[in-house]
Amino acid sequence: MPLHDDSTAEGTGGSPQDAADRKTPFSDEELEHFRNLVKERRKKASDDIERMRGQIESAREQADDNSPYSFHMADAGTDAMEREKLYLMIARQQKYIGYLDRALERIQNGTYGICKVTGEAISKERLEAVPHTEISIEAKKKQKASS
Repeated sequence: MPLHDDSTAEGTGGSPQDAADRKTPFSDEELEHFRNLVKERRKKASDDIERMRGQIESAREQADDNSPYSFHMADAGTDAMEREKLYLMIARQQKYIGYLDRALERIQNGTYGICKVTGEAISKERLEAVPHTEISIEAKKKQKASS
């Protein structure tokens, strides 16, 4: 599952008080839809982490079963590289879960769907695609242009 690195707007103005004063542009029903969407994606990410941890454990057990005579150094290198890849993917999914948790907090406190950069509403279509985002398409385009 690809991660979208557009869920934060670090270095962009706005005080915590400003965020507290803004209210979500969505109805309770829409917020419930987004809460379910975020929870669904969070569950999938958690399941992915468990699956990858199982793969790591399985690889460890296989490595223990191999006799020293049947195990080639190239195989050991490949196995180590695969484990490293799995650890990186787990870390990435854990970061994604953190973004999703923050989205749930914004839904709870009534600031979900407000762009941290512009203070304007984030489009429903964008939130359907990237429900953990904190910035609008316009703000993202400005960020990319200034990069």
